[in-house]
Amino acid sequence: MSYTEERNKVEKSLLYLVATPIGNLADITERALKVLSEVDFVAAEDTRNSGLLLSRLGIKKPMISYHDHNRTERGPEIVERLKGGESCALISDAGMPAISDPGEELVALCAREGIRVSIIPGACAAVSALALSGLSTRRFAFEGFLPVSGKERKKRLTDIAKDERTLIIYEAPHRLKKTLAEFCEYFGSDRRIALCRELTKLNEEIIRMTLAAACEYYESVEPRGEYVLVIDGAPEATEAEESVNIADRAAALIAGGMSQKDAIKTIVKETGLPKNKVYAEVLKIGE
Repeated sequence: MSYTEERNKVEKSLLYLVATPIGNLADITERALKVLSEVDFVAAEDTRNSGLLLSRLGIKKPMISYHDHNRTERGPEIVERLKGGESCALISDAGMPAISDPGEELVALCAREGIRVSIIPGACAAVSALALSGLSTRRFAFEGFLPVSGKERKKRLTDIAKDERTLIIYEAPHRLKKTLAEFCEYFGSDRRIALCRELTKLNEEIIRMTLAAACEYYESVEPRGEYVLVIDGAPEATEAEESVNIADRAAALIAGGMSQKDAIKTIVKETGLPKNKVYAEVLKIGE
């Protein structure tokens, strides 16, 4: 037996994290096919979707579901089967399991229980979009899906607006317009964005523009498909921005008869700073 064959041997009592295609079935790897064919069972986010995938690959395996709603009970069950000598392949609906995925808890559970976990690398929508974005790939932050609404969403947007790393965010088509509008408000309309849609599929599309242009574009174009949004990190503060005392400028404008709302708009236009930053500084007046 060669070294390569020995390294690729499917072992007992081991959890395999198996990347699956994010769109194009031809992206499945030879090693992924081997592991999926030889493990004792497959744990999948959605057994219907994954069952169809395995069928197309010509693979028949016992399957169990493992997802957000049953992970508390199903995780220990999988662990007990692994302790009993079985091998398991964990897969998500598409891409790399455990990345913005409940599989992360199963990996942590296995680590606590001393169960070995191995990786079968492959497609990942976040990294694929970053590579295609045309933005800096040297330092980046993956945010997955943002909180849907409320204080948690506002806090997250406020926090990441200051991040100088390239941001990677997943978004559904029905929320895209609202999210882009919020990005303009929190990040500033001139920030660059790459909207990566339907990656590796027939209708793959990469749109590179500013946030303002993206908002305008989707006024007449209906979003379709799943999106990965890649956004330029926050620029380092320039000397001009650092020298501007927002509160003093706002106080002067208001003293001259301008409303607080119009003062904020004026300062945003003058400085190019995000509206939420200006608003927060103006609120400090009189404190």
